Amino acid sequence: MTRPLPDTSAHGDLAAVVIRTDYEDAIAWQAVRAALEAPDEFGEPESWIVDDPAWAGADVDEVLAAVAADEHLNDTVTVVFLADTATMRSPLQPLLAVTTFTREDCEDDEEYTALTEYGRAFRTEPAGVRAISANLELANMDFQDFSAGAAAAPEQVFRADWRTAG
Repeated sequence: MTRPLPDTSAHGDLAAVVIRTDYEDAIAWQAVRAALEAPDEFGEPESWIVDDPAWAGADVDEVLAAVAADEHLNDTVTVVFLADTATMRSPLQPLLAVTTFTREDCEDDEEYTALTEYGRAFRTEPAGVRAISANLELANMDFQDFSAGAAAAPEQVFRADWRTAG
């Protein structure tokens, strides 16, 4: 059974989709949510957050199935972010970024292999969520660009200040 998503018609095409799957620590979630809802350099928060206990304990495959089954999200979202147990327990608050692309979405095996060279998921600090989502939706960068950045980081977490990291 697919877990329910709220009405997705209000989801902006560049807004990051964040689904909370851990409900054990309300204080940690408040900190994560505050970071996600902080206005960006243009003054706008760009996250569409699903905060429904029906999603407690959901795994990556359940989230991807729900996104794929949703007519609007299936057409507009290339990455989804999970606020899971690891997010709530780490001081970095690293959300799990997961590509929605499957092998069938790619032209061939080579394209899918390149896309998932560092896996179909990686961790990102909350400040990286909007940059990742917007750059993927605009096709400025590819998923593997961000996943490679996370793989190269000492904590295996993508940092939003990747352009200025030395």
